[in-house]
Amino acid sequence: MTAPEAPGPRTAGAAHPVSPGGTPGRSPREFEARGPGRSPGLRPGGTEPPGPAGGNLARRATADPLFRLVAYALEAAHGRPPTAVWSAPYAFHLGSPGLVAAAGWPTAAAAAPRTDGLVRLSSLAHPADSCDLPLTLSGPPPAAPDWAVRPYTVLRALARAGHGPGGTDLHVQGSLTGAAGLATAEPAECAVALAVADVHAAAGERPDRADLARLLADALPDGDDGLRRSVLFARPGRALLVGPEPRRRQRYVPFDPASSGARLVLVAVRGEAADRSRELARAVSCARRAGALSAWQPGPRPGRSVLVLLPEARLTAVRAAVAEDFRGRGRPVPRFLNIAVAGAARREE
Repeated sequence: MTAPEAPGPRTAGAAHPVSPGGTPGRSPREFEARGPGRSPGLRPGGTEPPGPAGGNLARRATADPLFRLVAYALEAAHGRPPTAVWSAPYAFHLGSPGLVAAAGWPTAAAAAPRTDGLVRLSSLAHPADSCDLPLTLSGPPPAAPDWAVRPYTVLRALARAGHGPGGTDLHVQGSLTGAAGLATAEPAECAVALAVADVHAAAGERPDRADLARLLADALPDGDDGLRRSVLFARPGRALLVGPEPRRRQRYVPFDPASSGARLVLVAVRGEAADRSRELARAVSCARRAGALSAWQPGPRPGRSVLVLLPEARLTAVRAAVAEDFRGRGRPVPRFLNIAVAGAARREE
């Protein structure tokens, strides 16, 4: 499979991220200002009253459905509205060495601060595995459901750095599952880190993204640091250049398929893991014959999906050719997901 080369010098207009419902989103801000400061008064159970922005999101008819859902889910699971909701985009590699970009599909984290040293974690993706855990700064971590191990590791690292040692109520929810083939851990980790650092900061302070990137790299060294940096620093219609050592200043190259009449589509195969490599190669071959320009893996390791770049005019033909081939062989038809090149994580107001 071949990866696309970085687009030429033409600068494309900013492509807005697309929400799961297909509605163009707002272009992300470079920095997010906190809402009004929290009341210093404490509530029973070691909780602080929520700020108005996060608390109102669940009932705001104009808010993105995912962000309304995650705000409501935290309140339903833990009995209190969030102080803040953060969204973080899924991210992918471009294939060309060192280039990553963000996709217009988000993961969201809703958080509210505590003061009693307890963390309460929930996710609609794991409705039977919510958990209440003591936030310990040293020693072995407490036993936790598999899905909560990485969020707890992030919370512990944040607490050691002074962000939220009193504990947090947290709900995490993605707009995609692992079946889509994009990495799910890195956007969730970034959303959690930003939300928790935000709700425990003094009024007017903003989470330091560079500090959080270093903290996540140290706490979870098995993760993909390039993808995390894309989540934290991406820009619409741009690819981020990453290297082995973090840069003081981020560098970008244009990558906006829509500006040149092209489309970027994620093709995810279904079926047994042992068949995926062969089925992906078959899907790519069909797509190329139908007019696709290039295809590449979205991550450094082979998975269940490929990204396909194709002329917009060939979108229907490519999808039909792939679907016809798989259907004719009695195989499950792959999933197709449109990808917009989106901006970085942000606070949802």
